[in-house]
Amino acid sequence: NEGLDNAVLKPVATAYQTVTPRVARQGVTNFFDNLGDAWSFVNNALQGQGEGAYNSMVRFTVNSVLGIGGLFDIASEAGILRRKQDFGQTLGRWGVPTGPYLVLPFWGPSTLRDASGQIVDAYGYPANNIDNIRLRNSLYGLRVVNTRADLLKAGDMLDSVALDKYSLMRDVYLRSRIGGAASGGDGKLENYDDDAGKLPPDSAK
Repeated sequence: NEGLDNAVLKPVATAYQTVTPRVARQGVTNFFDNLGDAWSFVNNALQGQGEGAYNSMVRFTVNSVLGIGGLFDIASEAGILRRKQDFGQTLGRWGVPTGPYLVLPFWGPSTLRDASGQIVDAYGYPANNIDNIRLRNSLYGLRVVNTRADLLKAGDMLDSVALDKYSLMRDVYLRSRIGGAASGGDGKLENYDDDAGKLPPDSAK
């Protein structure tokens, strides 16, 4: 994953950030976040989160209409909170255990439960259901590059402070999945000890 990022994603994202004005990049981020609100509505509803489902529905409607297809985040300015949820969190709400921590090729940190949920997320995310293959692939590529551009500063900070990037990424990911609706977590992630996700020592082989 680091090799792919250093060779392709980071250079492309850096060039994209250089040539694209900040307001345009923010509009792209808002557009894809707005599509995510539509899928969050489904997952909030499946979890029985009435307020979260309502907020997601209102956010998607307001931003799609008044925000010109989601390019402007009018809902946040109006104080309507985003309750981002995915199918991995829905599985957690239904009592499915997380399983072990994973690092997926080309995708990054996950857990066995979240990796399974990502398969459903791929089908549920609105942009992935566009029939026009060229348009769908273009949107997917733009989303990947824009997301990586948003993380450039975080990536540079990670490179400068982390002695063990694997452990830091694991801890950040697992902690991000803990908590209530406000933090986007499902509150049902097991506590991992310091050895979670690590290879056994040589003496154990």
